[in-house]
Amino acid sequence: MANVIELSADQLKKAVESQHGCTATLAQSVPVKETFGGKTVWEGVVHVFRIDGHPKAKKAYAWSSPIEGSDKRRFFAVLHLPPITSPVEAVRAAIVAESRSAK
Repeated sequence: MANVIELSADQLKKAVESQHGCTATLAQSVPVKETFGGKTVWEGVVHVFRIDGHPKAKKAYAWSSPIEGSDKRRFFAVLHLPPITSPVEAVRAAIVAESRSAK
């Protein structure tokens, strides 16, 4: 089981570095459960990375989710910049952005 977590963290590190042009170091992993209207809309682990080389952000939040109807995963890498100041807020912002783009 540890290999799955390590592989995921390594892939997420690469996603943060490639999407934001910086170097990332895993700081911690935080379980997140986001609910809306009494239903769970996302549940998983968000990896918090310290980042170097970005002009504004010192941290980034990253996670992956399965793509519906596929065996592939989508990687999310969200910078710690207000109003996003926690793993929960990063997930919430990504959910809102996805729901807007789906309309």
